Amino acid sequence: MNNPFAETVLSGSMLLAMPVALLAGLVSFLSPCVLPLVPGYLGYVSGLTGADLENQRRGRMFAGIGLFVLGFSVVFMLIGAVFGQLGAWLKGPDAAWVTQVLGVVVIILGVVFLGGMNWFQQEAKIHAKPPAGLWGAPVLGVTFGLGWAPCTGPTLGAVQALAFSDGSSAAKGALLTFVYCLGLGLPFLLIALGVRRGLGALVFFRTHRRGLQWFGGGMLIVLGLLMVTGVWGTWINELQFWFANEVRLPI
Repeated sequence: MNNPFAETVLSGSMLLAMPVALLAGLVSFLSPCVLPLVPGYLGYVSGLTGADLENQRRGRMFAGIGLFVLGFSVVFMLIGAVFGQLGAWLKGPDAAWVTQVLGVVVIILGVVFLGGMNWFQQEAKIHAKPPAGLWGAPVLGVTFGLGWAPCTGPTLGAVQALAFSDGSSAAKGALLTFVYCLGLGLPFLLIALGVRRGLGALVFFRTHRRGLQWFGGGMLIVLGLLMVTGVWGTWINELQFWFANEVRLPI
């Protein structure tokens, strides 16, 4: 009997979508909406002041960031599960048009990421602040996940479009969003493990933030064009054919 989890991960759609989701999460972390706030998040979720941050109390820092990442990951994965299940319900056997429409949406999200469409450049966040420290860290993560920012919203939206267009199941939607959360959350955790070095590395990315913004927006626009033109679907079909005929999973 084949391993169903391995079949899911290695299916054509996931083989293409998972690297995109991981990269989208990383782009979200490096975006102007998140990157400048990282030192503040580190102090807030751990309850440490500047002096303690310099002394690198890594255990408490890692725990706080881990709970923060867990908070927004739960929210995002629930959203991904909903989109995956909606795709399974609504996408029929001849629904290439769904992918094309979603491709147009992804192109628009790419334009938003680049700073276009002023209405979408407004942030929508929950302003109630949980208590600083470990107890408030997961709550802060949840409020982060429930908000809209013009840098993180478009990338997450593109991942949800992929989850919907795949139209397989809630589990696939949640898994794809989990990969996005890895791209967004792992840099937080790595910086928490090496505070001084990590914060120093952020200076480089802040200096090149405009280039990173263009890269992220361009990635979304290219993805949208691939979906609109049908190239994305063709690649998925070719990978699925390869997977069905060439890959042998463990029994």
